[in-house]
Amino acid sequence: MSKTYLILVSDNTETVETAKKYWETHDVEFQVYTPEQWRSSLENPTFRQQLGANLPTLSAGMGSLTPSYNASNVLPFPTPTLDSKVQKMDDIEAKAIENAISQYKGNLTEAAKALGIGRATLYRKVKQYQIDPSQARKKKVAQAA
Repeated sequence: MSKTYLILVSDNTETVETAKKYWETHDVEFQVYTPEQWRSSLENPTFRQQLGANLPTLSAGMGSLTPSYNASNVLPFPTPTLDSKVQKMDDIEAKAIENAISQYKGNLTEAAKALGIGRATLYRKVKQYQIDPSQARKKKVAQAA
């Protein structure tokens, strides 16, 4: 039978203590990191290698830690990319939207037409990717002055 490991990334001490109490009774090995510790550890290749070697199967999910927890308390486990040269589709789409908005100097209607998408879709994607069209408008004003 394989051993179950739980890695909890949280700076909420109440969450950590409750999870520890629950999972210790279920024979689960438990490790806790603060978000800062987790980020800095993941930047260390030795840590990532040891993490992968010590844990036979890593499963990331949005399930709850205990019946009283909700999924928003669970951080997804970062999965390394096999080829760092490959760009994610979201990154490519966000860059294309930024370029179109810049080219049309912040005019979202014209940028949407150029991208071949509806204006409402562009507004949704601008919000999704946290793009600030006012930056392109400011460039337009600065160039005119």
